[in-house]
Amino acid sequence: MDIANCLAVIDRLCDREFPVVHGRTDSGTGGPGYLIAELQTSGDFYDDGGAGREETEEQYEADRDALGERLAERWGPADPFSLFSVFQRGMEGEEMDEPWGTLAAHVPDVHLWRTENGRWIALGISQWDDELPFQLLAVVTETDPP
Repeated sequence: MDIANCLAVIDRLCDREFPVVHGRTDSGTGGPGYLIAELQTSGDFYDDGGAGREETEEQYEADRDALGERLAERWGPADPFSLFSVFQRGMEGEEMDEPWGTLAAHVPDVHLWRTENGRWIALGISQWDDELPFQLLAVVTETDPP
C-alpha cells in the first residue's frame, strides 16, 4: 500500500464538494453528503478455495491501521465504530442515512475521525462475500454516524 497516495486521495475527498446524485466517481462512489474512495482492492478468492483469504484480511487490517496512525497525527486517536447495529436496524426496515446504511452491508466496523471542518473521515475494510475481494475504503461524509 502506498500511504502517501492514500493520504493524497483522502485530502482530495476532504476538499471536494459532494455529488448531488448517487453514482461512481474517479476514486469510488459518492452521493449527497458523502464520498467513498476505494484505496486498495485485493484479488478474489474463487480459485484458491479461500486459502489466501485470512492472510489477505490480516494484511488489509495492518494497512488500515498504518494509514490510521497517519490520520491520528492529524485528528487524534480514531474512534472505533461498529456498523453491526446499523446493519441490524436496516434489516429490520429502518431507513438509514447514507453512506452508513450501504456501508453496514459489507463493512463490519470503521475507524472514525472528525475533522476541523465538521466532516467525518472513516476507514474500513469491505468484503461482500467470502470469495470476493477485500477493499480498503476511505469515507468522507457530513452525515453523523447513526
